Amino acid sequence: MTRYRAGADVGGTFTVKELSTTKKPKPCGTPCADGADPYQTVARGGRSILRAALIGALAVAFHLSYPITAPAQERARIGWAGFSSSHVPLWVAHDKGLLKKHGIVPEVIFFSNGPTSLQALVAGELDIVLTSAPNVVNPRLAGGDVVMILAVIPTFIDHIVAAPTITSPEQLKGKIGGVNRQGSVSEMGLRLALRRLGVDPEKDTKIVSSGGNPERLAALSKGIVQFVILSEPFVREAEKLGFRDLVDIASLRIPLLWNGVVTRESIIKAKRPMVAKVARAITEAIHQVKTDREGTKAVLSKNLKITDPEGLERTYKTYAAVLPEAPYPEPAGIKTLLDDMAPRNPRAAAADPKTFVDMSFVQELESSGFIKQLYRK
Repeated sequence: MTRYRAGADVGGTFTVKELSTTKKPKPCGTPCADGADPYQTVARGGRSILRAALIGALAVAFHLSYPITAPAQERARIGWAGFSSSHVPLWVAHDKGLLKKHGIVPEVIFFSNGPTSLQALVAGELDIVLTSAPNVVNPRLAGGDVVMILAVIPTFIDHIVAAPTITSPEQLKGKIGGVNRQGSVSEMGLRLALRRLGVDPEKDTKIVSSGGNPERLAALSKGIVQFVILSEPFVREAEKLGFRDLVDIASLRIPLLWNGVVTRESIIKAKRPMVAKVARAITEAIHQVKTDREGTKAVLSKNLKITDPEGLERTYKTYAAVLPEAPYPEPAGIKTLLDDMAPRNPRAAAADPKTFVDMSFVQELESSGFIKQLYRK
């Protein structure tokens, strides 16, 4: 059984049961579709019975000599935070059966934002969560053992989308901007981008919590905010409504671990094989995203509830281009955040970015030849 549960602040649960397709044999004497009796031997006569017994013995001997090996199945509670296409490798890993292939029985749980999902991880309600650098840095600076083991999205990919009357970043001054919530990666991304664009986010703008991508677009449409940070395909949806795609933040080349696979050091110590299986499944899912355009667009359409061909194509191109073949969680993606926090946080100023990531899982995948085999290199 695979269960999806909404975060506490989202509400609602639903269950997807995986029903067996194997039918029980009918009772003896009940005719089958072809008229045969399932509990009566098909072979007639002693020779046929002997032949059947011999074949059965040979089959048993074959299986004893060549056992079929499959990865032991382990349960994993996996959270994903914020309604964003950056989670497409997890969606593919689940929808295409890659987690199960690598020995994981997943319980996939959605949270409306990263900080809430991290609270669940720290509280022991999750084993793994896909989330961003701020949700690793903040709890670890507070003494937690949170660590990122894979980088799914290693850079900024969102856009600043504004009212049609705003034609330059300079005109964002004095305006209200919308992010998911305070402390989320969308807030951090917007603040860092504004500084690169010569706009002081604290003095020149007001940044407010507006919810996920759909809610932020709604807030922009209602005039509650004048600019927001959005990802594809919501950028495309905003353009269709007449809003301006003002800045592609990826063009600013700011290193930050926008999304990654996060767990705790205590979980790695207690359940390293389980964590390694999830890492392997997500790494294979990244390969599938990069090499299966139509299959990935179908997964995006299903999860985003969007059918617009251009929006799906733009979304696919955006994410397939930035997903890394070897998803190392590079310390540089943490350092950007620590440097930003350092003037206000002495612990951030003294912190070593390397302690926030664990590179060993990707190193194992590379040294074993797993990644090379995926890409046939």
